[in-house]
Amino acid sequence: MRADATFALLAQVLAVQGVRIIQSNDDGWADLYLRSFNDALRTSGHDVLLSAPAEDKSATSSLDIEPSPRDSPCQYNSCAANSGPVGFNETRKDLRWVNSFPVTSMRYGIEQFAPEQWDGAAPELAVSGPNVGPNLWLQVPFSSTIGTAVYASGTKGIPAIAFSGFSMGALPWNTSPVPTRSTVYAELAARLVDKIVAGGAPYLPAKTWLNVNFPLVTDTECNDPDQFKWVLSRINPGLLSDPDVATCGSDDRLPEETKVVLTAGCYISISVGNSDDKTTASKEKQQPVLDRLRDFLSCLP
Repeated sequence: MRADATFALLAQVLAVQGVRIIQSNDDGWADLYLRSFNDALRTSGHDVLLSAPAEDKSATSSLDIEPSPRDSPCQYNSCAANSGPVGFNETRKDLRWVNSFPVTSMRYGIEQFAPEQWDGAAPELAVSGPNVGPNLWLQVPFSSTIGTAVYASGTKGIPAIAFSGFSMGALPWNTSPVPTRSTVYAELAARLVDKIVAGGAPYLPAKTWLNVNFPLVTDTECNDPDQFKWVLSRINPGLLSDPDVATCGSDDRLPEETKVVLTAGCYISISVGNSDDKTTASKEKQQPVLDRLRDFLSCLP
């Protein structure tokens, strides 16, 4: 990383006041992407409570069912058999698992675990992921990474961000050495959180969430956080939709997020989602996000 970029990043981190963050995912509480992101958020000074499913529960959308006792170990042997319906890391009580679906784990995190950790205070921001694999357009309604963010923002009124990455391959939390893709995604996600938080509350418009998709990370391309560019996008095609905010020379239509992440050059898509139906939010809801992130965003070539 260049010295000037390092200084700029350090200045941004120091300027951010840590907030209470509830974190979940759908790949399981012991997933490496989740834990790398947790580390990055804590390094930025945030107070993070992780509450995620005991095992991989991908593509379960917004299912929410009370947890049941386990009779087998958690994924990657991260908890013992017969551990009950919920549990936590023996040395870090801020790392929690719920033996049910991702939305259930987010609900338990907000309603039960958060008051215990923060003396009755509620989370100020909810994050989900990064997911192992993208969540774009037709995948969005089925994604439980997104389901947790939509639950937090739509049902609980907590601003939320869902992160997903094109680089596949789920790994356990204790993988060593940590692959570049996990550290890059974690750093990028933490940078966006810091940018959102730095602007002060309210962090996002009511009943919205951000859908963020990172492109593929390889050994030779897109392997340094400073190589990436952030682009405001939309989730679904907008042929019959009302106009979007105007940016990058476009009068009324943002690029689809699929186009953004598949463009050569390490582009990240950021879409403002509607918590009521998981589609692209209105122009009126996009505008405050554009205003907050304007100096953070780029245009496609």
